[in-house]
Amino acid sequence: MKKLIAAFAAVAAFSAHAETLTVAATPVPHAEILEFVKPALAKEGVDLKVKVFTDYIQPNVQVAEKRLDANFFQHQPYLDEFNKAKGTNLVAVTGVHLEPLGAYSSKIKDLKDLPSGANVVIPNDATNGGRALLLLAKAGVITLKDPTNILSTVKDIATNPKDLKIRELEAATIPRVLTQVDLALINTNYALEAKLDPSKDALVIEGNDSPYVNILVSRPDNKDSDAMQKLAAALHSPEVKKFITEKYKGAVLPAF
Repeated sequence: MKKLIAAFAAVAAFSAHAETLTVAATPVPHAEILEFVKPALAKEGVDLKVKVFTDYIQPNVQVAEKRLDANFFQHQPYLDEFNKAKGTNLVAVTGVHLEPLGAYSSKIKDLKDLPSGANVVIPNDATNGGRALLLLAKAGVITLKDPTNILSTVKDIATNPKDLKIRELEAATIPRVLTQVDLALINTNYALEAKLDPSKDALVIEGNDSPYVNILVSRPDNKDSDAMQKLAAALHSPEVKKFITEKYKGAVLPAF
């Protein structure tokens, strides 16, 4: 009984002194990584609550409106574009990992077999859409007017030898149409959710030199808070590096 009372007392003490940090995340790998660091943060007096989202809009909106403390799902080019478009002032706390974007198909095994007039889908947000086009250009499928422009759109395609029919869809929905199109450009988090193995299933994938590091994002008013900095430190721990390396086997790469 004494042990039980002591245990309840410890929980009560933690609840009284712990600082709650609520972070939005897409399911894989972001929420999984956050769940992994929960116990370590609890020992440091931070009660981490993970709120899972499947879209790329609400996590930023709710952090900006102070309904959430932070989010973990995006890279810097996407954040820059969001801030510009929405008039928000969200900031990066730290970079955590890379998720190489890849091209997938259920109909062909090699990009050279992509038929003329093939149906291709890419993400409809500016940064990931541009990223997809850059990958297609690097693979020699199309050429772009400016091969360094990360915000390229379909209007910026210079040559399209196979007359590809390129459509834009919300990134989260693209895996669902994989069997209905010839080629789909899919973000790794959504590829993993769809049980795809980027290291084996992607016909072409970004290399380790990708600039799209996924970042922990918050606001200027809480970026330097004690709890936020403890979370940032936990996400850079050797344990997290090992977790990412072993769990995702190259589909997700530590960026530290």
